[in-house]
This record gives sequence, structure tokens and C-alpha cells, in this order.
Amino acid sequence: MIGKIAGVLLDYVWAGAVELRHVLRPNPPKRWLEGTRAPVILLPGVYETWQFLALVGHRLHRRGHPVHVVAGLRHNSSPIAPSADIVWNYLVEHDLRHVLVVAHSKGGLIGKHLMVVQEATGGRRIDRMLAVATPFSGSPWADFAPISSLRAFRRHDRVVSMLAADARSNARILSVYPKLDQFLPKGSELEGAENVRLDVVGHFRVLVAPTLLEAVDRWASAPTAEEAVSRGADAAAEGGQVA
Repeated sequence: MIGKIAGVLLDYVWAGAVELRHVLRPNPPKRWLEGTRAPVILLPGVYETWQFLALVGHRLHRRGHPVHVVAGLRHNSSPIAPSADIVWNYLVEHDLRHVLVVAHSKGGLIGKHLMVVQEATGGRRIDRMLAVATPFSGSPWADFAPISSLRAFRRHDRVVSMLAADARSNARILSVYPKLDQFLPKGSELEGAENVRLDVVGHFRVLVAPTLLEAVDRWASAPTAEEAVSRGADAAAEGGQVA
């Protein structure tokens, strides 16, 4: 028990250090936008900035992915639906397609909103999402939250309930979560998705766990739907030439 309490306290200390780092470096590296592989978009959690996902962003950029940060989210305190609109407008403005979404906490709800609502009318732009410690079924602690931006994660919230009931996009989601999450005591398991529980303590520090980075590498190495079709066509063409 003492170890778990210490782990949670360290989790808050780490989160505070990341917030300070953002004050010192508010903008992501410009080189992140360079790359020839599928574009990545980072969606942090409530009151978070891109710095929480910086290690993942650096890792994916080194793998050849252009990595995008949506400045319009600011500290991500707006409701889920308007936040999804901001991200969707960014995707359309920059004509991003076959996008890989990496999200933390609330960011995963924004990502699923994009996959369920915005794509229903605007066409598919997201290939798949890796969501870390996301309250897909809400959080029991949100019922006692003193402010609306946190009460938005109540289990019976209209948007949370709608997203939880809609499983159409779940097969495109990898949900990764720590063994102990102080905000999500039941974890982040999502029916129909690929679920990975890591031997990590803390809602925030899971973002820098070596096992998470390994999961990111495996997830990013899979081809997008477009790449899979292209490879299949190339293989078919080569087979025809051999025949």
C-alpha cells in the first residue's frame, strides 16, 4: 500500500515538472513536421499540453512520422465535442489523412469523438488511435468534481455515454493503461479494442514507461490501411509478372 501511495505522489510530482517544462518551452520542435510516413497527431488530456506526450512525439518523429500538435486546444479544458471540432478543423485545414492519433486521458475521448462523429459526415481521416489511460466509460471520481471541465468525465455524462455505446471505431483503437490509475480505478479497457495493461503506477507517468514506448513502437510499425492496400497491389503485380 505504501508503495502505491508513493507511486501516486511521484505521479503528481512528474506532472508538475512537465507543466513547468511547458512554461520554459511552450512550442513543439518545428522539425516534428518533417517526415514521409503517416502523420501523427498528439491529443493530451485535460489541463495538459503537448509536453505530456513529448517523449512519444520524439520517438515517432525519429521513426519518420511528421508529428502535429493542435495549438487551438490550449490546455484542453473545453468540452469534448468542441475540442473535437477544433482538431477536425486542423485535420481538414492541413489536409491530413491516414492519421495516427496518440492520445492521453481526455485526448482519447476527443479521438474517439472524431472517429465516431466527425468522420460520419466528413469522411475517414484517422487510420487508428493509441489511447493511454483514457476514461472510455467515465470516471467514478468525476461525480464529485468541483468544476465542469472535470465533471465532463462522469459515467452518465451525455457525451461519455454516447461514445461508450458506439463501438464502430473500437477495432481501430489500442487502449493502454497502468495497473493502478488513481483517476480510473477500473482501468481503461474498451470492448472490441486491443487492450494492454502495463505494470505501471500512475495516470501520468505511464506516458514515459519503457513498456508504453515499446507498445508505441509495435503499434506504429503496423501499416496504415492505405499502405496495406498499396503493398497488396504491389505483391499482386509482382505475382502477375512471375506468372
